[in-house]
Amino acid sequence: MFIATFPEAKAWKLTTLCLVILLGSHDSFSFYIDEASPVGPEQPETVQNFVSVFGTVAKKLMRKWLATQTMNFTGQLGAGIRYFDLRISTKPRDPDNELYFAHGLFSAKVNEGLEEINAFLTDHHKEVVFLDFNHFYGMQKYHHEKLVQMLKDIYGNKMCPAIFAQEVSLKYLWEKDYQVLVFYHSPVALEVPFLWPGQMMPAPWANTTDPEKLIQFLQASITERRKKGSFFISQVVLTPKASTVVKGVASGLRETITERALPAMMQWVRTQKPGESGINIVTADFVELGDFISTVIKLNYVFDEGEANT
Repeated sequence: MFIATFPEAKAWKLTTLCLVILLGSHDSFSFYIDEASPVGPEQPETVQNFVSVFGTVAKKLMRKWLATQTMNFTGQLGAGIRYFDLRISTKPRDPDNELYFAHGLFSAKVNEGLEEINAFLTDHHKEVVFLDFNHFYGMQKYHHEKLVQMLKDIYGNKMCPAIFAQEVSLKYLWEKDYQVLVFYHSPVALEVPFLWPGQMMPAPWANTTDPEKLIQFLQASITERRKKGSFFISQVVLTPKASTVVKGVASGLRETITERALPAMMQWVRTQKPGESGINIVTADFVELGDFISTVIKLNYVFDEGEANT
């Protein structure tokens, strides 16, 4: 639970949430990849051609590299995940103009995922989630309007209007019965009060398969974070190159990269701290692996209360 990540001290309820450490998942929706779906519009021509030639076999292999989570939204919420990385797409030649989560191939309908998260929030009135809509594919103005209306219909008054990040504490959210912060990486955010501009949730991407380079990148990013005056994501995520995929084509992301690199990545996580000079939101693939969740939660207990209230 979100509340379980914080010590019982009263000061924690007053601490702004950009100064504590929160758990997040990378490509949060990818626990379900529809192998029967077409390839996503963001995929390069080489991938499109690969699938057109090899069909279902190609998609089964793709799924091994596209799925970065195994737990559904309810499972992730129950484990303590409070930040969700969401990528939205229209489906080619879809007469219903539905919106889907997408990562190479299509996932579930967006409304189904958002309703699943809302069911958890309705049962846990003091829990708070961050929904980060950071990639949009094949979306026109109409589709954005549809997504905004969907958010209104599902979350209503649970959504916290955009304010200064430094003002967002548990006390503030609880007093106003807010449970959802929606970040929207599109100019549309400037037109809708409950959409937080994407620049208030920066997520630097290392784009490497090398754990050592990833750690160097993460550490350098922390140095830069306080210049932004926002929430901040540390993506403890390795990204496969084409050559990596070819070598481990039948094994997949989890076995080929994530599990092997986990010890080095966790060693870095254990040395981190919250506060002005620390990390904020930590995202990972396959968040249930090892002791990622329990380790991140424990980091909040070393928070110096003097720093928490600065």
